[in-house]
Amino acid sequence: MADSNDVLIPLDVPSSKRGEYLDNFNLMTKGTGRLMLFAGDQKVEHLNKDFVGDYELGRIPVDDADPEHMFRIASQGTIGVYATQIGMLARYGADYADVPYLVKLNSKTNLVKKSTMDPFSNLWLDVERVVRFREDSGLKIPAVGYTIYLGSTFEPQMLQQAAQLVNDAHQHGLLTVLWIYPRGKDVADEKDPHLIAGATGVALTLGSDFVKVNYPKADGQDSAEIFKEAVVAAGRTHVVAAGGSSTDATTFLQRLHDQIHVSGAIGNATGRNVHQKPLDEAVRMCDAISAITLADMSVDEAVKIYEGSQVCDFSKLGA
Repeated sequence: MADSNDVLIPLDVPSSKRGEYLDNFNLMTKGTGRLMLFAGDQKVEHLNKDFVGDYELGRIPVDDADPEHMFRIASQGTIGVYATQIGMLARYGADYADVPYLVKLNSKTNLVKKSTMDPFSNLWLDVERVVRFREDSGLKIPAVGYTIYLGSTFEPQMLQQAAQLVNDAHQHGLLTVLWIYPRGKDVADEKDPHLIAGATGVALTLGSDFVKVNYPKADGQDSAEIFKEAVVAAGRTHVVAAGGSSTDATTFLQRLHDQIHVSGAIGNATGRNVHQKPLDEAVRMCDAISAITLADMSVDEAVKIYEGSQVCDFSKLGA
């Protein structure tokens, strides 16, 4: 496990909470310093589109229609933290108390298009209520999360809420992950490398521990070299890339490996590439992702884990 000599504890964490912050950091990174974030906030963000039907290729299994599917994955697979809204935890958390959770404190649907109104994801709950919920429920909640849409006309409100949230979380020894996406009528290219780097730099100025951004593209192409700019711009804030829509496992795992070992990212934030699979396959995908992210294994080894021909002993992580 990492100790206080290995982990930068922000100065806005009170001395009385430094030990708790370190414990939470080790919990959500499994003592490795890297983050495997299983993103499960899409029930709001994408409504039911990501969970049922063929709407084009018919790849989504029946398992994914049940909201409990993601809890089963989080419990059986190897993850760092499962991100979801507090209502989901209130309904399912008692049956999955072994899972570390990140509480997403704002969310919005995709029904209102930016041609109608620039995006604004308002704060649902404050950190104090999450802390009380954690104490009452006994669940493992090491972190909270919040989304900012840079370039939106509502950007000032979201920046103010995020700044307050980061400060409040640190006061309680909790960590923060900011989802930051350039988006709005004035944003021509949401995945422009300089804009993505700008987003990670904003996360740093807000004091966030981690920032989740989209993988940047230049001339329609993404690459680990392009992503380096965003990692450097973030300074001491740790960067992870959103997994995006489902793709084949080998391509995804190779990209993840390059994000960490070429770009310098600190982990991953993956949703659809995990939960849009039957349970057994989804658990193996979690383990394959964690093999690269947490256990520093090769892409070939991770693919074998996903295919079921190899296993990884995660019991010694952070030892």
